[in-house]
Amino acid sequence: MDVHPTGEFANQAKDYKHIVAVPLSAAMGAEIRDVDVRNLTESAFAEIKDALYRHKMIYFRDQEISHSDQENFTEFFGDFGRDAYTPGLADHPEIQLVLKEADTKAHMIFGSAWHTDSPFLERPPAITILFGKDIPPFGGDTIWANSALAYAFLSDTMKKTLSNIRVHMSARKVFSEMEKGAKKYGKKALGSTPLKFDAEPMIIGATHPVIRTHPETGEKAIYVDDAYSVSIAGMTEPESNMILTFLRNHITQPAFTCRLRWAPHTLAVWDNRLCLHHAFNDHDGYRREMYRTTVLGEVPA
Repeated sequence: MDVHPTGEFANQAKDYKHIVAVPLSAAMGAEIRDVDVRNLTESAFAEIKDALYRHKMIYFRDQEISHSDQENFTEFFGDFGRDAYTPGLADHPEIQLVLKEADTKAHMIFGSAWHTDSPFLERPPAITILFGKDIPPFGGDTIWANSALAYAFLSDTMKKTLSNIRVHMSARKVFSEMEKGAKKYGKKALGSTPLKFDAEPMIIGATHPVIRTHPETGEKAIYVDDAYSVSIAGMTEPESNMILTFLRNHITQPAFTCRLRWAPHTLAVWDNRLCLHHAFNDHDGYRREMYRTTVLGEVPA
């Protein structure tokens, strides 16, 4: 049975001095107002970081930023992460173009399916920052799911069961879907996003705890998704599939989610350690141009 919002949901806004946070849903997400990310004081950034950890995903409207501005904002959070799929911009290699042209017909776009970013890496990105430049008039939304809140709503018995098991993360399912798209549309693609990758290590992947602990807040979250979680270490395939299917369905039930309607110059930030996300491929005929950076994470524990 799906969970319904209760008093145990804790997405209420705090009273900050330098920013205003407006919750997006009962489960997660908040718009941050009265901020120009090009001109942040240390005090304002400290509140932004606090809001990110509290709300899991935050976003800013009407941010007139350059690529250099996005890089500078990203570095407030830590060192740049690396992207396994894309080459980065020629003059700004830490920034990845996420694109679907109006005339592109694609089986998948960059970010399709419920996922956390690049968990097949030994050190997956901790934080992702995405800037919307050219946005369709409708469609192309992104939805997030609060995997920390989902963990909180597990029974104590299930929490104990999951506490010492590990999940194998691999990009093999993504590449399989890209092969299906190639048969239909003539090439392997994720929308119109430029791709450059070494498939072998992405398919080999990495093994991480099913329940990971946030290194700064101590919050626990379920670290399982649709796109990359392929098996539970030490279990038979039926056993593994049963647990993964339950966890995927549990995390992504509507009560644990929020949905963002993008607009030009919207900047979104989310913590991959505490949530999943999913981009909708429902805007054929309209261009969607976005720019992405990531912050290097730690080895999940």
